[in-house]
Amino acid sequence: MISRRTFLKTSGLALGATALPALGQTTKPRKTVLLQCAWATKNIGDIGHTPGTLRFLEQYLPQAKVILWAANTNAQVDAMLQRRFPNVEIVKGSLSQQDGPVQQAIQRSDFFLRGPGMGQPTDFMAYCQKLGKPWGLQAQSYFPDMITGKGSEERIALLNRAAFIYCRDSKTLNMLRGAGIKPPVLEFAPDGCFGIDVRDEAKALARLKKHGLEPKKFITLQLRTHSPSSPGVDDNRPQKLNPLHPTPENIADDVRRAKVYQDLIAMWVKETGWKVVIAPEVQKEMIYNKQFVYDPLPASLKQHVVNFDEFWNVDEACSFYARAHTVICHEPHTPIMALAMGTPMMHTFSEFHSPKCWMFKDIGLEEWAPEFDATPATKMFDLLMGIHRDYPAAQAKVGKAMAYVEDRAKSQMNVLKRIIGA
Repeated sequence: MISRRTFLKTSGLALGATALPALGQTTKPRKTVLLQCAWATKNIGDIGHTPGTLRFLEQYLPQAKVILWAANTNAQVDAMLQRRFPNVEIVKGSLSQQDGPVQQAIQRSDFFLRGPGMGQPTDFMAYCQKLGKPWGLQAQSYFPDMITGKGSEERIALLNRAAFIYCRDSKTLNMLRGAGIKPPVLEFAPDGCFGIDVRDEAKALARLKKHGLEPKKFITLQLRTHSPSSPGVDDNRPQKLNPLHPTPENIADDVRRAKVYQDLIAMWVKETGWKVVIAPEVQKEMIYNKQFVYDPLPASLKQHVVNFDEFWNVDEACSFYARAHTVICHEPHTPIMALAMGTPMMHTFSEFHSPKCWMFKDIGLEEWAPEFDATPATKMFDLLMGIHRDYPAAQAKVGKAMAYVEDRAKSQMNVLKRIIGA
């Protein structure tokens, strides 16, 4: 038997150990990560980077406080982000504003994380270096002029000072390695949009009902054209991806590619009798997809094709793509959202637009990423019907690719965790 004295002694020790804090014990302050993202609202890919990256941070670095430096949002996007990530602080403004909200947020943070994109700016790199603030790049793609031409030595020197650089495509990764760029970590990691999980079921279901669409009995597609990103605004990049004044060659490209989609629509409808939705990733493409893809279709086909006449937010798009049979797009982020929703996809890419097209090859889906100008409609139809004939196998293929995506995202966040000591 235990004596009363022993019982009281041991009980008192237990009580003291569990109920009373040790003398001098303090709570360790949370580390803070500042994420720069939310590039635009006229492109659901530019919207989608943000909730996807925030989900990766939330899941794999829950110990950290996150501040989002939102480059460009609207009330609808803000509301979506606040619903899904109520604990994320959002700041807006310019880095150049002296002691403004962005500079203050950087001062309060332990790490600056540049979100996914076609990154070319280096001002944030120089500013963080000036402060002695560690920074890194999450899922970047670069054109070759990042490391060539005027000012390239300075840009390369800045890249070498990153805590890490994660490239979202192997072409960018190999280009940086070939240029001798050697930060502590230089690896592949997926575009943050792969992490997206925001949904708007009510709006998506209403849209399906409005257009008489049955789940898993329609495909979607969208063409990217040589057209200005905004009325009256020319593209100042050397690549002229969105020219204000398309050349005759540009227009011929658009017509030829649109004809491939028209033929694909015709073969799909003839084979299955199911519908096709021209669903936008980029708002400016809506008028041009109507002009180049939808309007030339014969009336017999138009009755099977739905051409959206209103833009949407990324949460509704995700809920909609979750119910699509297959998502086909000339842009890359609609297929990414489809994969995140478990839906098979085809990215009919043109590498001219950027090396980010290689993302799908890098996660094991090269077969579903045919080069647009080298792939006739009959070949695209064969790929589509391969998905259709064994849909469970296609869904399993999606699952395998997304498992790899999650593994790479977790690895990247673990590196960030070690750097900030979270």
